[in-house]
Amino acid sequence: MNKVILMGRLTRDPEVRYTEGQGSNCVARFTLAVDRRQARQENAQNADFISCVSFGKTAEFADKYLHKGTKIAATGRIQTGSYMNREGQKVYTTDVVVEEAEFAESKNATAEYNSSSSRTVSRAPVEQGYRDDLPQGFVDLPAPEDDDDFKLPFM
Repeated sequence: MNKVILMGRLTRDPEVRYTEGQGSNCVARFTLAVDRRQARQENAQNADFISCVSFGKTAEFADKYLHKGTKIAATGRIQTGSYMNREGQKVYTTDVVVEEAEFAESKNATAEYNSSSSRTVSRAPVEQGYRDDLPQGFVDLPAPEDDDDFKLPFM
């Protein structure tokens, strides 16, 4: 089985091209910066930069909606290949062929990430049902009046 799931930010806008010929196909190339799980050590890289390529509708989606700093969740497969460079040397490649991509945060959060050096998370407005100390998208639910009425289904 060859299945890859990544979550990361685009390091630059996708490079989009169309194949020539009768069955023209969209091809998008981009790099995802994917954070590593372990704690960062002094002068150590804390992200991996993964080369990605997508085709067809997924590439058109990348062309239309993705840009530098956008956080996405991508699924696909690893594909290896090789070619001869201008000096006649064989170069080996490894790419993730992205078959599905979806946004991993709101457009506002991406814009805030790109414009902020501290990379803070925006908060939802303080309205009925919202508290300013909850992350965006979380709602403060009222506590039940009687604890006996509040039972979890697995208890």
